[in-house]
Formats: sequence, C-alpha cells, structure tokens
Amino acid sequence: MYFEIKAINHDGEVAVLVLEAGSDGEAVSQAQDQGYAVLAVRQRSFSWTWSRSGFQLALFTQELLALLEAGLALVEAIEALNEKESRPESRRILSQIIQRLHEGLSLSVALQQFPETFPSLYVATVRASEKTGDLQNALGRYLAYQTQVDAVRKKVISASIYPALLILAGGAVLLFLIGYVVPRFAQVYETMGSDLPLFSRLLLAWGNLFQAYAVFLLPALLLLLLAGGYLLTRPEVIRRLGELLWKIPSLGERMRLYQLARLYRMLGMLLVGGTPVVPALAMVSGVLQASLRLRLQQAARDISDGKPISGALHSHGLTTPVALRMLRVGERSGQMGSMMGRIAGFYEEEMALAVERFMRMFEPVLMVFIGLVIGIVVVLMYLPIFELAGSIQ
Repeated sequence: MYFEIKAINHDGEVAVLVLEAGSDGEAVSQAQDQGYAVLAVRQRSFSWTWSRSGFQLALFTQELLALLEAGLALVEAIEALNEKESRPESRRILSQIIQRLHEGLSLSVALQQFPETFPSLYVATVRASEKTGDLQNALGRYLAYQTQVDAVRKKVISASIYPALLILAGGAVLLFLIGYVVPRFAQVYETMGSDLPLFSRLLLAWGNLFQAYAVFLLPALLLLLLAGGYLLTRPEVIRRLGELLWKIPSLGERMRLYQLARLYRMLGMLLVGGTPVVPALAMVSGVLQASLRLRLQQAARDISDGKPISGALHSHGLTTPVALRMLRVGERSGQMGSMMGRIAGFYEEEMALAVERFMRMFEPVLMVFIGLVIGIVVVLMYLPIFELAGSIQ
C-alpha cells in the first residue's frame, strides 16, 4: 500500500512524501526515520513514475541533464523545457516548479510538491546532490538506475507475451468448441440416447447448457475477467498475492533476490551521491517487501550503533554469500556505493537469465497442456462415432 504523508523536513519546510508500507503507522515510522516530523497521513492507491498527466520523468531528466551539461543554469534549463512542452498538465507542473525556484526554494523541495510525478527516490537523489553541488552526476546516476530497472522489466514483459498469447488462443479455441461445435454434435447424437459414453454425455450436456444460457454466461464471464483485472490493481490484493508467492520455495528465493537487487541498486546510487548510509537505508526501505523492510530497519539500527554495513545486513538476512564478500571488499576499499551497484548488476543479470530459462521450459509445457485439453474435447466429441464404427465392424 502507498501512503501520502504531509510532514516538516529538516529545514522547517512542509513537504509531501509518498511511501510504500504495510500500514499507516509503518509509513509514519519510515518518514520519522528520514528525519521528518509527520503532520498528516492518508492512503493512496498508486505510486507512478509517470504521472496521470503523462509527465515523462525519464525524458525530462535526460533533457535537463543535456541542458545543464551545455552550460545553462538550473532555472534557465527548466524554463527552456517548459517553453518547448506542448502538454498543458506538464507545462503546469514545470511552471510551478519554476515559480518555487524563483521563490528561493531548492529543487528538491520544489519537486516534493508533486509526489505523483517525482518519486521519493528521485527527490532524495536531488537533495543529496544539492549538498555536494553535483546535480549533473546525480541525474546521470538516476538515469542509469532507471535504465537498469526498465531493462529488467522489459525482459520479464517480453518473455510473458508469448505464453499470454498461447493462453488466449487456447481459451478462444476451447470456448468455440464448447459453445458452438459441441451443441451441434449433440443434435446429431440425440437419437443415440444413453448409448453415449458417460464423459461424452457430460460434455454434450455442458455444450447444450452453454448454448442455452450463452446470453447470461458470456456477460458473466466478461464481468468475472474485469473483476479479476480490477482486483489485481488493488494494493491489498497485490500484497496478499505476493505473500502467497513468497511461500513457494524456489519462486520466493527469486523474488527475494530481485528485492535485494533493487535495494543494492538504489542504496548504491544514494551512497555514491553522498547520502549517509543510515538515512539512505530509510529512504529505500519502501521498495522492500514487508518482512525484508523490518529486517532493513533492524540493520539500520545496528549500523547506527557502529556495526559494519556488511555485518549488519548479513545478520538480518539481507545478503547472499556473493554479496557479503563484495560488501566486505567495498568496506576495505571505501567504495561501498559503487560496489553495491555491481552487486545489483550481478543479480539483475542472474534474474534475467532465470526468467529466460523458465520461459524456455514453460512455453512447451503450456503448449502441450493446451493441446491436450483441446484434444480431449475433440476425442470426447468423436468417441461415439468411433464406438459406432467399431460395432458395425
């Protein structure tokens, strides 16, 4: 679930945060861990990288980075982007950001006013760069992070397209057989009465039922599909479904690795940008599943007490053998941020290969299953003809 929190930041200014948490109390705790004094909290049903107005955050960041590298000042660069923008809602957002910058507010504070458009990680990256004066590199790091995340997401989506098409095609064929072909076979077999095999009679009865009540069954099926799609958009349903998937041993371990990869990627980006490790841990805790989020909070307390990062994360189950060794190397070399980025890249590649291997095995199994179901329906339709031909011989 996502919560919108109105709070006062370190500079005494009112800010709006959007955090992912299991409850409003947990969201308040996350905000307080980041140093905010919470004023109000309410639940939201979304958290998008793109706003509903279609504001393209990645494109905005890329163009802003290009203008800054060309030598334009920050306000001039955003004004230039506003002038070339054609969408009214995007122009409104940019105009308000420019207005707040002219009022003397920092860019991170201005971006915080639009939580639906600028995620908390984006704002945290900009805020860290304001302390070091390194906005260009910070934007570049965020673009690299978003590129990595999008690459993993695209691989998963592309690997899922073909199985989805197989399921849709198989379902359409099965629906056509039961709703159109089977009732016509039933008319031919009416004179045979009880001489039909049991399963053939059941199949024909179902076909006749489907044909007789198609006016009601088809809308009911459509409503059922729409209801299922709607439920899959609800945060609580997604959370419960995720908890069930986590209980599957092999799948749960893959999901854990994916979560750890996101954690290391985001944490490494913040550390490279100059954010202290404990505030950085609080900023990224919202991306984790509830149980891992609790472990991360415990690890952050251990680090505050002086425990090494690698030891704290390892003691609370937030590492793997490979990650632990790489974290220890990062501590010895003083390059913890870049080392976390390498760990994330290692596991993102491993996740992509795992998805590819699974789909290579799953697609033929799915094809066999769909073919088997359709084949059984066809055989049951023709079984009385086979028996009749045998009796004639």
